[in-house]
Amino acid sequence: MQLTNRSKVVVDKKMTFMERIYIPSIVSGMMITLSHLFKKKATIQYPEVQREFAFVYRGKHILKRDEQGRENCTACGLCAVSCPAEAITIIADERKKGEEHLYKEEKYASLYEINMLRCIFCGLCEEACPKDAVYLTEELVPAQYNRKDFIYGKDKLVQPLGTSAHPKTYKPYKK
Repeated sequence: MQLTNRSKVVVDKKMTFMERIYIPSIVSGMMITLSHLFKKKATIQYPEVQREFAFVYRGKHILKRDEQGRENCTACGLCAVSCPAEAITIIADERKKGEEHLYKEEKYASLYEINMLRCIFCGLCEEACPKDAVYLTEELVPAQYNRKDFIYGKDKLVQPLGTSAHPKTYKPYKK
């Protein structure tokens, strides 16, 4: 019983002498190999030569400060909600008397952690932040030996005092 109208005739064609010893195939493979010797190398000598990053590269996160040195983050949690990898953990707290010089608003993030192993550096946290507090720099996340060292707290994320408010001039997806 035939299921379709199509049929393919298989021909058992005898191979020629040259095809049996695979000389044409070997020669064509060697030509491809030899052509790669004269092409530009794709690899670079990394520690000595560093490749330029793309204009829209997103690297290590920072939590920005305002001109008075106060943290911009108000612990609204929009960055944590927008994170598809669920890499951001925030615990909000109320500002106490005498802490006006540290925090802009009454509510601040007492715990702000980003798990860099889970982060996919998509930049959605930067887009979602209404206070422009989260920022992705051009800095690489350094290699570590322990997994717990990749969980960045406020000690590693908050922008150091006296540094520029905008570490890079281009802000992807922001107008």
